[in-house]
Amino acid sequence: MGTQEISVIQGDILATEPTFNAVLSDKSVVFQREAEFAIQVLSDNEYALKVALGNRQSVVNAVTNLAAIGLSLNPARKLAYLVPRDGKICLDVSYMGLVELAVASGSVRWAKAELVRAADQFELAGFGHPPSHKFNPFAKDRGEIVGVYCVAKTADGDYLTDTMSIDEVRDIRDRSSAWKAWIAKQKKCPWVTDPGEMAKKTVLKRASKMWPKTERLDQAIHYLNNEGGEGLADLAEAPKTVDGQTSRGSALPPLPDGYFTERRLASWAATIASGANTNQGLIDTLSTRFTLSEQDKEFLRTFDAYQGESA
Repeated sequence: MGTQEISVIQGDILATEPTFNAVLSDKSVVFQREAEFAIQVLSDNEYALKVALGNRQSVVNAVTNLAAIGLSLNPARKLAYLVPRDGKICLDVSYMGLVELAVASGSVRWAKAELVRAADQFELAGFGHPPSHKFNPFAKDRGEIVGVYCVAKTADGDYLTDTMSIDEVRDIRDRSSAWKAWIAKQKKCPWVTDPGEMAKKTVLKRASKMWPKTERLDQAIHYLNNEGGEGLADLAEAPKTVDGQTSRGSALPPLPDGYFTERRLASWAATIASGANTNQGLIDTLSTRFTLSEQDKEFLRTFDAYQGESA
């Protein structure tokens, strides 16, 4: 890959600035810095650059989702990454990124997930109390991983604990498209390269369903469940049927009244005109944050025509 290919992706990323700033949930995240991180990551990985060129819209979506969730691609912080997966560039939020969101958004004071090994002494202490986990951190062999747990402290001082056996974690892993690709084609994925971190992320995502709700954390988990391609969709809440209507306990909110402001419309029009985004791209991006009505989707599908009529 040469400088011309890199310039194409660089142009796509830089063209997302209006949309990035319009959906930004954390003002400490600066577009120019994140754009540099994104360009550097894709430039340094020939395979990732090839995937990005083959699916340029996925790059736009990933960078936009980064802004909406409010994390940084700074490699030193290890909170979020751009990774090639299933023919597209995906935003990958790490275990540490999910904890960062939970704390920063006020869902919990702190949260931590830990692996439990065969030689460890682990005991639940009852509802509202942190578990007891004793082990020698300097032991050369603590045995195989037998489970994983997550404990969090809420703003009210309560402790919330969730546990998963290693078999439960592997059940999730085995149903994932990423793991199936590894078995079939030996395509590496986080379940192969970072199994411990994936186990921690899995239990943290399940535990977070019991935490006080915040939009940023819910949005990140919804993205991972539905768009991230990690195979963690199994942890999404099962549909519930009430009075004949099917719904999800963690359903996304509808678009707020007056969401289509002149500023947003202008920024979206600019990204469409530059070729950095499309009508369907807008729908896909907004669908990670809100439940769109058919009227909303129809408006977004005909957005170019709307702009032309109002010009």
